[in-house]
Amino acid sequence: MKPIDVAVKAAHAAGELLRANFGCALKVDEALQHDLKLALDKESQDLIFGILSESFPDHALYGEEGIGGNQDSDYQWIVDPIDGTVNFFYGIPHYCVSIALRHKEDIIVGVIYDPSMDDLWTVEKGGKPYLNGKEISVSSRTKLEESILYVGCGKTENSLEKGLERFKKASLRARKMRMMGSAALGMAYIATGRLDAYVESRISLWDIAAGQLLVEAAGGSTTLTPHPTAPDVWGIVSSNAKIPIEEIL
Repeated sequence: MKPIDVAVKAAHAAGELLRANFGCALKVDEALQHDLKLALDKESQDLIFGILSESFPDHALYGEEGIGGNQDSDYQWIVDPIDGTVNFFYGIPHYCVSIALRHKEDIIVGVIYDPSMDDLWTVEKGGKPYLNGKEISVSSRTKLEESILYVGCGKTENSLEKGLERFKKASLRARKMRMMGSAALGMAYIATGRLDAYVESRISLWDIAAGQLLVEAAGGSTTLTPHPTAPDVWGIVSSNAKIPIEEIL
């Protein structure tokens, strides 16, 4: 099977697991001020890792819940087993599975699956992006005043302060603002034209790897600024590449 087909298989399997547990009592492994870690996060990642490693036993596996496989490989699967864990825990049906494949420095496969809506986004480097098999593209909107923006606030004090400052500034310009709780779905929505931009000052690689490839293939743009001390943590500005997003940064 091609890597993208295996990623789709893994995303669907994890999605089925999540749907079966949505709305049920869930074991909390760690409760932080602005985040939660569920036993289901680990269970979902283990399921995904198992499917990926069965087809690609020599590939590296890198997920929010840990690593696996051959860490010396030039091929690395980047996995967020539940992007939107807090939404999931509170019974808000806005969460997803995000799977990307990186070869050296390039993301070459991206899959994002929303189990609640049964929406599947797929993309391969150099190819077209799809939602449920239909080609997609970013919106044609060019004005902030007609746009819908997603501004994330992160989980640290500094990122929260910066996010709230941006949210206030953007609110004065945009048609509507959203804080949705899933970076991967936010980027998938940009690629589909449902949103026009996503901005956050601190986000992890597994949240955005698949989404970056999807947005760029759909005609948008993504700028990542590495965190000065935290590895694989970034500031992100992703948009349809048409609205003047820099005016609210």
